[in-house]
Amino acid sequence: IGFLFDLCINVFYMKIFVYIEMVISIISVAVVIYGVLISLIAFIKTEFLRIKGKYSILRVRVIRADLGTYLLLSLELLIAADVIKTILEPGIQELIVLAGVVLLRTILSSFLNKEIQEIDKERIEHPESFTEI
Repeated sequence: IGFLFDLCINVFYMKIFVYIEMVISIISVAVVIYGVLISLIAFIKTEFLRIKGKYSILRVRVIRADLGTYLLLSLELLIAADVIKTILEPGIQELIVLAGVVLLRTILSSFLNKEIQEIDKERIEHPESFTEI
């Protein structure tokens, strides 16, 4: 009976971790959708400013950097979900998926950090350009 009890407890914990992994994955998708909506709204506002003759490519760069930040957060959450999945179902396919997501996140992060540093440098050198952003 002790063996069956331990088995039931292990199955219970496995199901909890599967649900946690699923919730984290859903939150990751929600973060992407939210970031896209926020960026889309900002982009539409920028296009209206273009019509009024107040267009600035700097605004578009800031929007891209903001969207990239949301994408990075989403990838971080996906990495957490994939780590849980890999622990629950250790296998070569899960490890390959995890490695792919980590690689994608690392590449995206390095490009985004470079762009953010350039925007920050411009913000320091030309603060007047950022008054309407």
